[in-house]
Amino acid sequence: MSYNLRSPADVQSELRQRFRSRRLKLNLTQEGLAKRSGVTLPSLRRFERTGHIALDSLLALALVLDCLADFDKVAAEDEQSIIGRSLDSVLAQKRGRRKGRIT
Repeated sequence: MSYNLRSPADVQSELRQRFRSRRLKLNLTQEGLAKRSGVTLPSLRRFERTGHIALDSLLALALVLDCLADFDKVAAEDEQSIIGRSLDSVLAQKRGRRKGRIT
């Protein structure tokens, strides 16, 4: 049996710090990351301040920050990862879905 001495709040805090650090390392502003990912600026700001964010928004940020593959290991039963696609193809697909939405 293994023991984890980190709480969910610890992991949440680490994630928000890592995402912010990665954004800065890539020389992206909050506005630039929000626009590129499709995540609203207030959601991104809240995430960087508190760690609270919807899963789909977190994954959209991870896509733009080139760390989406890190999520392949979460709750995986084996070491195989999902076959990746280019960022441009994923973003193009995402734009296509938005056009088809009924508002």
